[in-house]
Amino acid sequence: MNRTLATCLACGLSLATLARADDAPSPTAPPGQEKSTRTGLLETGAAALQAHAPVKGFDIYLVGFHPMKDQPTRQMEAHHYCHQVNEDFAQCVLFDGNTEKANLNGIEYIISETVFQGLPEAEKAFWHPHNGEILTGQLVAPGIPRAAEAQLMRAKMNSYGKTWHVWHTGSDGQPGDSLPLGEPMLAWSINRDGEVDPGLLEVREARTDRAISAIRRERAPLQTLAHPQSGVDALKDRFGRETRDIPGVVDAGAAGRP
Repeated sequence: MNRTLATCLACGLSLATLARADDAPSPTAPPGQEKSTRTGLLETGAAALQAHAPVKGFDIYLVGFHPMKDQPTRQMEAHHYCHQVNEDFAQCVLFDGNTEKANLNGIEYIISETVFQGLPEAEKAFWHPHNGEILTGQLVAPGIPRAAEAQLMRAKMNSYGKTWHVWHTGSDGQPGDSLPLGEPMLAWSINRDGEVDPGLLEVREARTDRAISAIRRERAPLQTLAHPQSGVDALKDRFGRETRDIPGVVDAGAAGRP
């Protein structure tokens, strides 16, 4: 873990705790009756007596936008709560918001470029590149100091994610499913300007009072760290609207790299 991020955590505040400033409520409430008194008592007892070690480490909070690989215009804002297992591997649980009523709607695994290069070729098709999300300011870590966020994004340059969404609860004012229905959806990343749903950007900017254009300028120096990545062109020309290349975001195949 980098020094700035470690210092932030050493203050006694996890990144998840620091990130409560900008509430993003879930767009969907699943059907069902209110919790009974008996259920409440069981939860209280479980909280006091049972171990919760596997979930205690999921304290890095990230927010980004996910298009579905097979349906790129179907997009959602994804709230990631991640655990950095080691320098090359992280695992995240995904929600449709950041309040206590948020719905768990997916998972993401994040690996370094080194680990990605060791994957079988057929497996690489499931992993999306992250440089576009980082350099454009789509991926943010709300609530932590800007210096810590900058170090976190630097650490994630050239990384890859494998993401499955199991529930589309709605986004950008469009209704979703009231329950997790159908097959899991493989999500991808935004790798060109003009691909992300502008409505999703507007909602987040209004909620956080932070312009994506300003974040992008702050991250411009990270372009020097960007390597060509596999999967950048996977959704090229699939959005039905004009898109533009992002400086520093290059497909490995187009660059002649494996």
